Formats: sequence, structure tokens, C-alpha cells
Amino acid sequence: MTASAGVGADAIPFSRPFRAKNDLRNLERVLESDHAHGDGAFTRSATGRLLTITDARNALLTTSCTHALEMSTRLLGIGPGDEVILPTFTFPSAANAIALTGARCVFVDIDPASGNIDPEQVDEAVGAHTKAVIVMHYGGMPVDLDAMTDISTRHGIPIIEDNAHGLGVSTAAGVLGTIGVLATQSFHDTKNVHCGEGGALIINDASLVERAEIMREKGTNRSQFLRGQVDKYSWVDLGSSYLMSEFNAAVLDAQLEDFVEIQASRFAIWDRYATELAEWAAERGIAPMNPAGGVHAAHVFFLLMPDWAAQEAFIGHLRHVGVTATFHYVPLDTSPAGREFGRTLRQLDRAEDFSRRLVRLPLWAGMTESQVGRVIAAALSYTE
Repeated sequence: MTASAGVGADAIPFSRPFRAKNDLRNLERVLESDHAHGDGAFTRSATGRLLTITDARNALLTTSCTHALEMSTRLLGIGPGDEVILPTFTFPSAANAIALTGARCVFVDIDPASGNIDPEQVDEAVGAHTKAVIVMHYGGMPVDLDAMTDISTRHGIPIIEDNAHGLGVSTAAGVLGTIGVLATQSFHDTKNVHCGEGGALIINDASLVERAEIMREKGTNRSQFLRGQVDKYSWVDLGSSYLMSEFNAAVLDAQLEDFVEIQASRFAIWDRYATELAEWAAERGIAPMNPAGGVHAAHVFFLLMPDWAAQEAFIGHLRHVGVTATFHYVPLDTSPAGREFGRTLRQLDRAEDFSRRLVRLPLWAGMTESQVGRVIAAALSYTE
């Protein structure tokens, strides 16, 4: 929310992109070089940092998480007549990645406490035409990995992890992004680590690496040419321009360099919200975000209000006192495109209820203690 929206110049926005220590230095190095397109020094450096954080073996930087999801469905050969299961409470990019192949989305419900996909409904939804399941770790809270891995193994269907929220989150099963056959990361400017617009594809099946490189480079074997593996490159498969530029990679590299600092700042804010709002929330029947085992990415801090009217009233109250809070996804199965390109087993009541009660509080690395205090005070002053 800005001053032009009527809440004053000192209003607290919902999110603010992090400024890394070396972002301008890195950008100047790109400008001074003769290499501004992708696959340069910063692409290599940022990829290396990403592999260290995720404990993955193979990663490709992309222009967006959306494009990484599109690459994922195509790499798995999904097409007309196929079905892919996904949560209805997620961003449309996952559904688009399915629908663009000609396959059908099968939407399932969520765990009402976390917003994550419900494994029982996934198991029920698996059919003869099921080719994959896409899971999203909402707020960096891991889905039920044991249950999802069991379903994947029993039915022989691969998992694609939409890990847009969960960079660097470690679990007993491994770091998020390394559990599925493929995984995607987002570096949009609302994420913990960003480069304005950007993403990455994590490839956990080595047999898919070469084709992914070709797909990302407009369907050419240019990556092999740059490594000296072929003497010239040509069009060898279908692809598109999914390669991140060096400008974006330079900013991303600086951000990943500051990853520990970013996460420490975000967790300090998250922990303060959880501690100082606990009693107030309990008195009013409000459920704060409560990640199982305390595992999450400090990407969001949400409250589940008692009902839709309370959600609207609370967001309006915060806006009135200069704090921007917001809801999140509208369930995809209720959307016009969701009805056209997808189906459900039944009415997905839990996702609809979750969506109509959820409120996210401002959270970004670099929020001052004063700003966090203002958000908390604004919340505590809500008495309805």
C-alpha cells in the first residue's frame, strides 16, 4: 500500500525486495563485460550457490518458476489424455504447466492446518491416466513427505515439487527440492531470495539433464557447444527461451551470497509474531501459522481468522492503521480456467475455507524492530 492509496507515506507494505550487499557491484561487472546474455560467470556462480543451499546435484536457472514448471511437465512427457494431480490451493502456474501440454488438472483438497496437499485425496485421485503429481510446500512447510513418497512408489508416478516458498528447508527426508524427480524454485521479488523475476529447475533424475539443457536453450544443443562437446550447435528438440540473463543472475548471485543473513532476519520477525500474537490470537479464536515440528522457511506468517467476515474486517482494520496485509490464493477449481481445464473428485471445502480465512502479515528481510512492533500493535488493536 502506498501513499497514493490513502494510508500515508509511512505505511508498512506487505513485502519489500531485499537489497544484497553486492548487487550493484555484480551488475557493474556485467555491464563492463562483453557477456550480458545467460550462461556466463554469474550464471555459473549462482547455480553453484543454489546447489550448495539445496544439496542438489543438477540445477538450471530459468526466467521464472513458471517456466521451470512448464519444463517439468514437458520433460516427463505429459500430454493430451494424461492427468496430473495438484492441490487446488496453489498458484495458477502449476495448473498452466499441465494445461499447456493438453493434459487435465485433477484438483484435490488440502490439510486445513497447513494449506498443503492432502495425501489421502491424492491416493484416491490416482487413476489409469495419472502421469504425475505436483506438490507445493506452502510457506516452506513440507508436505507429508512420507505419505507422498509412498504414494509415488506404490503407483509409479513421479513427484514434481513446486518449492517456490521453501528454499533451503531441511527435513529428515532431505532438503526440499531434492525429494521429487524434478523441483522448481522461484526468485520473484516477493520471495526470500530474488532477482526481480527468475526461477530454477532442480533435476534429481540425471537422465533428464541433457534434454532439460536443450529445452532451456531454444531446443538447441548450444550448452554442449559451449562446453566443447560438439563443434557447432543446431536445433535438436523442442524448446524455448528459458535461460536467465546475466543481469538477473548477477543479482541472484548476490542474494544467494547473503542467504544466511536473509533467513536470520526473516526468522527473527516470524518468531516475534508467533510469540507476541499467541495470547491475543487464542482469545479470539484465531489460529496462527503452526508448522509441524517448527519446520518452515519464514516465507510467510499467516493467521486463520474465524470466518470470512473476520478476514475482511481484520485486513480492513490493518489497512486503516497503515499496515498492508493480504489473503492468498483463490482455489483453482473455483476459477473459470480451473473449471475448463480441470476436474475434482468432490467439492473441495477445506481449501475454500482456508482461502476465506487466511491473512498474511508483512514479512521481509530488513524490517526494522519498529516496523515489526507497529504490525504487532496494529493486530493487537483489533478487537472485533
